[in-house]
Amino acid sequence: MNRFNAITTALFDPLLAPFGDEHAWFDLIFWSVAGGIVALIVYKYVSNQGGIQRTKNAIKVHLLEIRLFKDDIAVVLGATAKILLKNALYLGHNILPMLVMIVPMMTILFQLEARYAFDPLPVGSVNLLIVELDDRQPGVPDTATGLAEAVRLEIPDGLSLDAPPVRTAEGTIAWRLRAEQPGDHVASIHVGDQVVQKQIAVGGPPRKVPVLRTKGLEGLLYPGEPGLPADSPVYSARLRYPERDLGWLPGGEVGVLATFFGLSILSGFALKGLFLSLIHI
Repeated sequence: MNRFNAITTALFDPLLAPFGDEHAWFDLIFWSVAGGIVALIVYKYVSNQGGIQRTKNAIKVHLLEIRLFKDDIAVVLGATAKILLKNALYLGHNILPMLVMIVPMMTILFQLEARYAFDPLPVGSVNLLIVELDDRQPGVPDTATGLAEAVRLEIPDGLSLDAPPVRTAEGTIAWRLRAEQPGDHVASIHVGDQVVQKQIAVGGPPRKVPVLRTKGLEGLLYPGEPGLPADSPVYSARLRYPERDLGWLPGGEVGVLATFFGLSILSGFALKGLFLSLIHI
């Protein structure tokens, strides 16, 4: 996961740099259209075009059979059953290209969300830093009392603690942090003699924000900072950021997702005519 995020981030950082994080609308539209084109190209080279066309032709034949012999219930039922089977076969022909195209599509989406779904923390705001410990690792306490003794948070000058931490016996700790000064700050989570760092973006211009740092697969969704190593005493460290206002485009994670897939689908259908001689859709 860490290597995948590192490679895709290193690839997209220069690709998204020319217009900057302040011009989200351009990158969202451009990469959504690019996603639709990628989907068409993947479909062309991965799908079984011959099998798809034969299946569609067979469905048309059975539909015509139903119209011609609509008074013969046995023929109609038989043709209907064959249409259902052919539809299942048609779906089967589309599974492989869907599985292949989901990799580049989701990679683009995750990179766009990391940059445009959230804003840095506003100066003066109070936010929760939620840390979940990995009790499978040696030295991680399994009681609230043990957590109080073994786990502490070190924060830089740009942040302050607004209240004492809240701990649970399940290994979750929540700190209320107040954003005091703009900047890209680093908080240090001490678990025994081990230290895990969490980046925190406060104020300033729109930019990529580090929402979640984890050792789980969820880290693929948030490439804003490197994941945690497998032997880390911390399983995840999450900070809630405000959703970014994208003006005439819907904002937040759901908004970026809807824009990306909506425009990708629309552009795919709009550009399908350019590929009709090569792709049977």
